[in-house]
Amino acid sequence: MSTPGVLSFTQQAWEQVLAKVKRAVVYLDAACAESLHWGCGSSRLLEAVGNSACYLREFEPAAVGGGAEHPKAVFVLSCLLKGRTVETLRDIICRSHFQYCVVVTAVNHAVHLTANHVPPAAAAELEGQQPVFEQLEEKLCEWMGNMNYTAEVLHVPLLLAPAAPHLALTPAFASLFPLLPQDVHILNRARPDKRRLGNLAEVDATTLTPELLLTIRCLVSGLSSLCEHLGVREECFAVGSLSRIIAADLANFAPAKNRRKTATGRASVVFVDRTLDLTGAVGHHGDNLVEKILSVLPQLPGHTNDVMVNMVELTALQAEEENQNIVAPGCLAQSNDPAAKALWEALLNTKHKEAVMEVRRHLVEAASRENLPIKMSMGRVTPGQLTSYIHLFKNNLKALRNHCGLLQLGLATVQTLKHLQTAKWDNFLAFERLLLQSIGESTMSVVLNQLLPMIKPSNQRTNDDYSPEELLVLLIYIYSVSGEFSVDKDLGEGEEKVKKALAQVFCEESELSPLLQKITGCDSSINLTFHKSRSAMDELFTSLRDIAGARNLMKQFKSVYVPGNHTHQVSRPHPSDHTLLILFVVGGVTVSEAKMIKDLVPSLKPGAQRYVPGIPRGSAHDMGKERRASQTPWLSQNKQLVLLLTLGPCVRICSRISVLFFWFFFFGLTPWLVES
Repeated sequence: MSTPGVLSFTQQAWEQVLAKVKRAVVYLDAACAESLHWGCGSSRLLEAVGNSACYLREFEPAAVGGGAEHPKAVFVLSCLLKGRTVETLRDIICRSHFQYCVVVTAVNHAVHLTANHVPPAAAAELEGQQPVFEQLEEKLCEWMGNMNYTAEVLHVPLLLAPAAPHLALTPAFASLFPLLPQDVHILNRARPDKRRLGNLAEVDATTLTPELLLTIRCLVSGLSSLCEHLGVREECFAVGSLSRIIAADLANFAPAKNRRKTATGRASVVFVDRTLDLTGAVGHHGDNLVEKILSVLPQLPGHTNDVMVNMVELTALQAEEENQNIVAPGCLAQSNDPAAKALWEALLNTKHKEAVMEVRRHLVEAASRENLPIKMSMGRVTPGQLTSYIHLFKNNLKALRNHCGLLQLGLATVQTLKHLQTAKWDNFLAFERLLLQSIGESTMSVVLNQLLPMIKPSNQRTNDDYSPEELLVLLIYIYSVSGEFSVDKDLGEGEEKVKKALAQVFCEESELSPLLQKITGCDSSINLTFHKSRSAMDELFTSLRDIAGARNLMKQFKSVYVPGNHTHQVSRPHPSDHTLLILFVVGGVTVSEAKMIKDLVPSLKPGAQRYVPGIPRGSAHDMGKERRASQTPWLSQNKQLVLLLTLGPCVRICSRISVLFFWFFFFGLTPWLVES
């Protein structure tokens, strides 16, 4: 039996689902579809269904129901069985002819009791019983029209989408993002009769909105299941206000107490707020090909962590824009292709130049195995060279089938290398380095004045100029890396100039991107007035100042930037107590960060195993007590490393992932210990 890990955790969970789907119509929500996509692939589900026709459908209110020839349905859902989800279930079933319904939820029954306002004491008495699921089973039979029909409701922990052995994603929580200071005002408005909160340090579970608290509890439910699979008793650490709440909730999660008593292993679970360093999430210092692929290629519909690869090159169609939607897109996830999977993991773990050479090597070897007439060429790898190798497979159906996954990754590489945005990567990097130098030597107002000439309307921009979205990325970089700064008249005037210039540029855009639509609240540039645009800028700069002040409550290491040190590293390692470290980044991370952490473990502990997916737990008497770095050696002794990431909207909006924070974190950040 293989060592328990994120892949086995996900695959075992899906095996429970696949055992239920034979000859069924299967409805999946987006998060579960993404878990399937990375964990075992849709082909595995189709095989388990067993019908020649495709009966996979998206779980949504408008979903097509099942006819008389479809007596069985399986619903695979990542969320609580409550509210709109139950209404959608009812609507689909009532317009169908089902006689057997199975509902699978990724959230365990204990959380459903909480969602239905069952007090903890009463919930404890219901241990081993599942009244919420049983009530829904009765409802399912009622909606099917016959109480003698069969209904099942069960919990399966479909939490993760394993992108690699050392990297797992949590698509159901892609929108979970740490709180900013302005959120304190929102929380205060929601509790007018209670004591007002002064800052994020005063926020705890009792002050959160019920919706956010339930989201956290759903996440904790999945993390607890992962710890059970790994056979560990977790000790929780947290850095950041929302991470502290999540860590405390996992430490005190009632269903986990019996599990911990019998667990033979130990693990440290570290939660980190992404807002403590957004610099890495928007910066361009990560020398990684996958990071660039995720940044420039269009997002795969319904997914938070995969992209569309144009496959027209492998057909007889002309590579014209109107033909791009005729052929189904390729993607990065290749869960059932060992060779493509090996290449994918190599791309995750190597630098850009090495990764491109690795793509060439795999294409050459595949072409050689198929006896294709390949012409070897050495030296620098070019998009044209890779394209010529890929075209060798074009008219050979057997070779196409044998190496379909590899060709998708090859085309993703070619399309990224040829993309205009990739050509601007070095320009971004050069400007970011200039900004770092300016921040070290000048005030924030001077830095903003340097940015001002770069803000140009669409009719004055060339391909080398920055779009409005790219300017926002630079602003996030500036404010996050600067950290706390003094507010004076010059800064106020500098911000006003930038606000006015950006507001005008927004108004003059011929078409608003999805990001600009979200920021301005307008779906069309025709409806965007200067007043609306200016109001949006005021809100944006409020958020930017919150980002700059995200580290204000920390006692040490308030800066991720040291003037004169362009590597942004602090000097002292910060090791771990347990053999397994699970790191959960609340708000998303970058591929470069994942690689850096993976490489960091053996450098601090030569010969240690490296394994990446993660979470932790701890003791109530120490809650909120800061422990000094010298008292918690919690990295160099790790034998295994697990990184759980929520790569969601924040990363896609920023179009990047980050590096700075982990240097900051692992080389001298003091954790908060939570013990239960």
